[in-house]
Amino acid sequence: MKDFENHPLYKIMHPKSIAFWGASSNSLSMGSIQLGSLLMLGYEGQVYPIHPTDKEIKGLKAYSRIGDVPEKVDLAILVIPTSVVAEVLQECGEAGVTRAIIVSAGFSEKEGSEGKELQKKIVDIAEKYGIKFIGPNCIGVVNSYFKLNTTFNPYDASPGFVGMASESGSFITQMFGHLTKFGLGFSQAFSLGNEAMVDLSDCLEYLAFCPRTKVIALYIEGIKRGAHFVRVAREVSKIKPIVAFYIGGSEAGRRAGLSHTGAMAGPDRLYDGIFHQCGIIRARSIEELFDFCYVLGTQPLPRGNRLGILTHSGGPGAAAADSAERAGLELADLTPVTLEALAPMLPHTASVKNPVDLTFAKNLSDYMATLPRILLKDDHIDSLFLYCLMPHQRVMTGVLGSGQNLEQAKKIVADFVKEQSVAAANLSLEFGKPVVGGTFCDRSELFVRELQDRGMTVLPSPERAVAGLGALSRYAKWRQTFS
Repeated sequence: MKDFENHPLYKIMHPKSIAFWGASSNSLSMGSIQLGSLLMLGYEGQVYPIHPTDKEIKGLKAYSRIGDVPEKVDLAILVIPTSVVAEVLQECGEAGVTRAIIVSAGFSEKEGSEGKELQKKIVDIAEKYGIKFIGPNCIGVVNSYFKLNTTFNPYDASPGFVGMASESGSFITQMFGHLTKFGLGFSQAFSLGNEAMVDLSDCLEYLAFCPRTKVIALYIEGIKRGAHFVRVAREVSKIKPIVAFYIGGSEAGRRAGLSHTGAMAGPDRLYDGIFHQCGIIRARSIEELFDFCYVLGTQPLPRGNRLGILTHSGGPGAAAADSAERAGLELADLTPVTLEALAPMLPHTASVKNPVDLTFAKNLSDYMATLPRILLKDDHIDSLFLYCLMPHQRVMTGVLGSGQNLEQAKKIVADFVKEQSVAAANLSLEFGKPVVGGTFCDRSELFVRELQDRGMTVLPSPERAVAGLGALSRYAKWRQTFS
């Protein structure tokens, strides 16, 4: 904890006071919107808007210059024209401000030398006054537990366990809503922009110490300080999993990254090698990035790559089995003891091989409570995929057919769903093996919501769930080899 609080990025993510440039009486300006996001999340420190003429902004007293603020400020946020960034940053240094977020763009990401010279100038000023800043050309940071959101989108996800560093400016803000699909959220997240002073390596070092962060996500357009990044990432991977999405491997991606943040990208094979050396799990899509984070942040490491599959629908079970090989997993051969224990609980139409496919259940309660436990006791199974389909409306129909009135039926169904969710949610903890669910339903379905809220990892398809288990298996193998 001491190393965490002493890290140079700690005060950026835990400021007790903030001076904010760029907000005004124009409520639709970018700075005003970002200040609104900060206040909306409930930031509990002091906020001092700085504006040359406005006396009050969003109900807060405004000051014409940083020197007029009645206390020394921890963090400066600059959403101002490029031409005045250097001047304002110098004023911050003279006022004793040592941390800053520079949202303003128009620096090294621009073609030509002017932007690069401007960026060098602000770095020189920062170094002169001992300022550590994020950006320029970024969107800021989020610390959900500290109620800090300096971006222009409201943070509407829960406080979570995914720590992120992104070289794309607004990418983290677009993921706020995506994470809510799984009941997830960020612990802390950085939009780094041009990385003039703070880069991916710095964020990895910081997030490695963060007690709220269980898994680290990276959005990469090009790695600066390559050798240093490899050393840092390799050590961090021994503590926490890192998942990366890299977009610079194609020519189109390289050009996009260069124009976006000025990042110098390399070929895919080079990055594959870097990631393998470091124990970083590579995602091939944005969806995979967070699918993998979800699984790696919630599940225990498997001993091997042998997968068990339990389903009551043949198609999803077959899809899971088909995905296993692509994910680097093998279908486990069930032991005679397991087959014997399963036999009396399955209908004659069931498949007693792997996948175990019920087609229908003799006793609906067995599917989530008893059958997974039989499979997880099998020493041949290192991880389990569980197809999660239990539409509460279908259960409701059955209950209503037994003569219950609507209110009684609703309570019976809710109690049953809760009972099944509790039984399934504790499987990973009980057996020390990864268990991941897959379904085509979302959180609007009561059963899915109950499972996720009680801690079970459930992804939106069998293929995505199995791919996540494959990523977990690869990370476990790397840890076994290099830790």
